[in-house]
Amino acid sequence: MTDEKRLSGRIALVTGASRGIGRAVAKRFAEEGAHVIINARTQGALEELDDEIQAIGGQATLVPGDLTDFDMIDQMGRAVFERWKKLDILVGNAGVLGTLSPIPHIDPKTWDQVMAVNVTVNYRLIRSFDPLLRASDAGRTIFVSSGVASKPRAYWGVYAVSKAALETMARIYAEEVKSSNLRVNIINPGATRTGMRAEAMPGEDPEILKTPESITGLFVDLAAPSCQKHGEIFDAKADA
Repeated sequence: MTDEKRLSGRIALVTGASRGIGRAVAKRFAEEGAHVIINARTQGALEELDDEIQAIGGQATLVPGDLTDFDMIDQMGRAVFERWKKLDILVGNAGVLGTLSPIPHIDPKTWDQVMAVNVTVNYRLIRSFDPLLRASDAGRTIFVSSGVASKPRAYWGVYAVSKAALETMARIYAEEVKSSNLRVNIINPGATRTGMRAEAMPGEDPEILKTPESITGLFVDLAAPSCQKHGEIFDAKADA
């Protein structure tokens, strides 16, 4: 991090902030001067992150809860409007892996859950926060995808399908808002040392992977008011 706080005064919502990439991004945004609204299902993990953010002089608002309770997303939008009248940054990071198996073997409940978390939640976030992002002088939206969205891989079925759908939705949204101050982009984190990666690749040595903290620079670049990138997909590399 440089001495300059590139997100000073910005209001940022990060979903899936209790661990992994979401946690690292939320903390980095706070270091860069943003007030972070952090969401995850586990309140205890959010409280631990809040302690870390306060320790570095940052500020956070905790919103524990399951976003597949879709009414909760609308309630979040209403609360953000009442408090700030805008949202500067939205990071749609929350996601689930589901089951790695042949498509015919995927349980319908698993399919529905993965599509709900990875796609429908992000649609509902767009639906609820679009007016608030447009109210910002430089609204920035970042969705977290995966390389399997564009490079089909056997047994990654529902996860790959959900990320392909997310990317298409995000790029359509980018087309729809290209005449506004809002910028929409997508990040493919690649192989990163997270719990989801360990679940998908249990035999892999995590020490050979880049850390979530090492890729937060790209998120800051795309969240900054100066960013003019739009409708693009970026592969995250470890910060130099």
